[in-house]
Amino acid sequence: MTSTSVGAPGFTASASDKTTVTLDHAGGGVLPAATCLWLLAGEQVGRVAFRADGEILVLPVNYVLDGDAIAFRTATGSKLAAALEEDAVGFEVDGHDPVARAGWSVLINGRAVAVTDQQTLARLEKTGLAPWADRIEHPHWVRILPESMTGRVVAHS
Repeated sequence: MTSTSVGAPGFTASASDKTTVTLDHAGGGVLPAATCLWLLAGEQVGRVAFRADGEILVLPVNYVLDGDAIAFRTATGSKLAAALEEDAVGFEVDGHDPVARAGWSVLINGRAVAVTDQQTLARLEKTGLAPWADRIEHPHWVRILPESMTGRVVAHS
């Protein structure tokens, strides 16, 4: 692996800023965990992937970063069922600039858990996170506890 300086949308404060990353075998930049968390903290919408009724579902959610866990609100349904069973899930957030042909992606693999602890619920409520899909109530909180986290950036020097 080699190192290079790259800039990508959402990855740097301005187009002229550069960040040093290690390149993988395909020339993509491998992001350190701290950068992945920083990118996740700067976004609001991601996609959660999980198995439901024998199929893989990938659904958008708005979320908050809770330490190194992802937290989101949900109604009773497939996402809550996955959390109640503490199923394996994936969670992905991306940023891109089609004009510059640059972008980044962060993927978390972990376990979904329903939040029932009153102290954790109180802390999450204080974040002010409100579901964007607001036609029905989303009274339940789910946290994705990461078991692995990877990030990649594609940019041109």
